Amino acid sequence: MKAAATYPSRGLARIGVVVPVSNTNLEPDLAMLAPPGVSLHFARAGGYDVDRIPDEDQMRQYSDTQADDVIQSLVHCRADAIVYGCTSATLAQGPEYDRAFRDGIEKIAGVPAVTAASALVEVLLALGIRRFAFTSPYVATLNDLAIGFIESFGMSCVHRVDAPVPMSNEAVGDTRPGEIVETALSADHEAAQAIVISCTDYRATEAIPEIEAHLGKPVVTSNLASLLVALDRLGIALGEKEAERHLAAEGFIQSAPPGRRRQPG
Repeated sequence: MKAAATYPSRGLARIGVVVPVSNTNLEPDLAMLAPPGVSLHFARAGGYDVDRIPDEDQMRQYSDTQADDVIQSLVHCRADAIVYGCTSATLAQGPEYDRAFRDGIEKIAGVPAVTAASALVEVLLALGIRRFAFTSPYVATLNDLAIGFIESFGMSCVHRVDAPVPMSNEAVGDTRPGEIVETALSADHEAAQAIVISCTDYRATEAIPEIEAHLGKPVVTSNLASLLVALDRLGIALGEKEAERHLAAEGFIQSAPPGRRRQPG
């Protein structure tokens, strides 16, 4: 009998991911970034009006929606860690809510849980960032909450760019990487040590290399941060091929061995 083939996308770890039902970019981003041997398993969660402009009320409604069944579906696939893939859902609720939310997932699943919101903070702390520039495709009031969340961990936003007009969920997901590059460059400030781009349904991860090449400073996106922190919980780093194109990933990997990073409390 021939030996079974070994596939590079399986065998090292399984990461379960909760994805908002209208999100079309988190899955391909994580698949693009994941190192060999790490498989990704997705469960979609609703609870918000996909036809409304996403704002803080919509995000709170989404995170408050009972998600036990969604989390349990990832337990059944024997996930080794779980990522909650909506940044603003817990950014809009504050750090205490985010911490309790992660604790709730871990109680159900029995494995480490990562929110995109806490992942952004953890990567910034690991990089030693104190001053950041910020942008996202969301309305200013939601960005106010997002920036306040990050600043509560001792950092300061020195410049920001909000969406010039309110954007639908579909419009956010359809924004091209080239447009995101232009927005990120306009968000930069000479005092900023890093650029933060929030939103998991935004094609910012593809834009990272070009932004970093222009600015020479790390770009931290929701999707990159989420995967970095989930892998860190499992003692896994991005492979050289995946990390070498991202200053933030390289800095995070080099900042401390897995398990020694400062976690958002």
